[in-house]
Amino acid sequence: MNGGTKRITALVVLASLLLLTAFGPAGCKKKSEPAPEPNATAQGLKDAVAGVAEQTTCPVMEGPINKDIFVEHEGQKVYFCCEPCKEKFQADPEQYIAKLPQFKK
Repeated sequence: MNGGTKRITALVVLASLLLLTAFGPAGCKKKSEPAPEPNATAQGLKDAVAGVAEQTTCPVMEGPINKDIFVEHEGQKVYFCCEPCKEKFQADPEQYIAKLPQFKK
């Protein structure tokens, strides 16, 4: 799967979960809570989509990443093009965080 396909798949899953949360599963007889306000649902979906941003470039050299070279930083995987870039990041992660989509809000 390429990045675009993963993003679309994630969006479909998120939209499905939002619909199930808002309207409940088909055939459910249990009394459900009222559906959230439309703007609240739209904002929730926007926030979820923002979290799906996929890193494609090395934060140090800004070239294509190698998915086999990464570190976990603040609960997120950060990918690099080579081991020396990984070491540079680990020495001063704050210098590179702004370049990473997984840390943008």
